[in-house]
Amino acid sequence: MPKRYHIELSEPEKQKLESWLKNPPSPYLRERARAILKVAQGETLQETAQKLRIRVHRNAVSEWVKRFLSDRLEGLKIKAGRGRKAVFSPTRQSRS
Repeated sequence: MPKRYHIELSEPEKQKLESWLKNPPSPYLRERARAILKVAQGETLQETAQKLRIRVHRNAVSEWVKRFLSDRLEGLKIKAGRGRKAVFSPTRQSRS
């Protein structure tokens, strides 16, 4: 049986997530906010992943929920330094 997460949203958190559905500060936050709201309403991770507008795996939804539970709204944002590092850096000088 799939694990169900229980999310209790405060009124300011709920309002912020709903505002991100209409006008997110970054495009990726729209789907993350939608996922958190659906899980808070009692849907499973699998149901939530299937109902999002973009295709995501339930493991991605699970990570979003875990980060939300630990860091609340800040946990949904991408942290600085994440992702692939640039191969070319204009500040590095060549050894010619």
